[in-house]
Amino acid sequence: MLATSDKLILLMIVASATLGACAVENIVTAKETPLVVSQTEMPESQLLDIGLIEFDAGVPKANKPEKTGVYKDIRNAEARYLPYHLKTTLQGTGYWGAVRVLPSRQTYSDLIITGKIDKSDGEFATVEINVEDSTGRHWFKKKYETQTGLSSYSESRDRTRDPYQNVFNDIANDVHVFASSLTAAEIENIQQVSELRFFADISPTVYSEHLIKGEDGLYKINRLPANNDPAVDRLRQIRERDRLVVDTLNEHYANFYYGIAIPYESWRRTSREESINYRQVKRSGMITALIGVAVVAGSAMIDTGNPDDSSTSRRTKQAIQNVGITHGIETIMAGMTRRQEANMYRESIKELSESFGSEAAPMVIDVSGQTRRLTGTAAAQYESWRKLLKEIYEAESGFPNDVEVGVPARSAEPSS
Repeated sequence: MLATSDKLILLMIVASATLGACAVENIVTAKETPLVVSQTEMPESQLLDIGLIEFDAGVPKANKPEKTGVYKDIRNAEARYLPYHLKTTLQGTGYWGAVRVLPSRQTYSDLIITGKIDKSDGEFATVEINVEDSTGRHWFKKKYETQTGLSSYSESRDRTRDPYQNVFNDIANDVHVFASSLTAAEIENIQQVSELRFFADISPTVYSEHLIKGEDGLYKINRLPANNDPAVDRLRQIRERDRLVVDTLNEHYANFYYGIAIPYESWRRTSREESINYRQVKRSGMITALIGVAVVAGSAMIDTGNPDDSSTSRRTKQAIQNVGITHGIETIMAGMTRRQEANMYRESIKELSESFGSEAAPMVIDVSGQTRRLTGTAAAQYESWRKLLKEIYEAESGFPNDVEVGVPARSAEPSS
């Protein structure tokens, strides 16, 4: 049988070992998915245009940030930032035509990608993506997730790779896989439907019957307009102007994207660190407090007044008892302090989120169209533009050649 003092020494050794184990952080290496890139130049006629709608921020109803860790300002910024980065990823593959972030689903594109942010805290990211084409055909709906590692925010990393890059590459690869299964005729049909839907929106009286929407919700071509029809040529010119406006609004998104890049990455990096620290502090704080109580209890059990002990033995036991009680009290206090620190980490994350939200406020641009200026959010600007577009067409005055679109100044891109 072990003597009481021996039991205490053993307890203290076990406690030290346990606390040491709690302090070790699991090293996470972020998974990397290679981006599939075209090795040959694709025929232009086979390149589908992609429209990325601003993501759903995914803020829960009756959200309490201190409990959920979801901050509205952060999510609203991410709802614009993430689709723009996905745009740059898709563009880099060489498989697509124009890739644009769209302020509204009223913008007709060959392919539409929508998304919802389920989780994003700098360490973990989960995004639900839905892909469909202009005919209404649903390609797929899938959740993508990743966990960042220690090197994900390294200053020496490839700066073109976002910490969540694995998600963007997975999405791009999956969209390409589905598109590669389409025939040339199917691709042409998608392109024709997107054009006819635009025509029908601008001139419903003339073109609404060119498409039929079936019971399955899919658009089918009823008939095609004649290519030598002057009205078709005019509408195609109008569509080019519409694309120019959307491209201009993408400069607005680019300005926003590059403007928040540095504070957003700093928030994600700090948020990741604080989240990890919070978990470790919470776990080790509970264990530390329990061990502290055990050490104090064990120390108090040492009998330092046993007359059978020698004076040296009594002094040793007394010293062990004093050390044990002192260490136990310190351990209990450390556990309490760490729990307080855990609350401070949560508050720190909240402050960083609010700070980021103020830095990432949407930017205002002007788009000059004939006699009026378009201001406000991208969605508001585009809505005003579409109204103007229809007014011009309905006025039967022809589409003027002097319509100019003002391009906003882009913030300097972050240095590598």
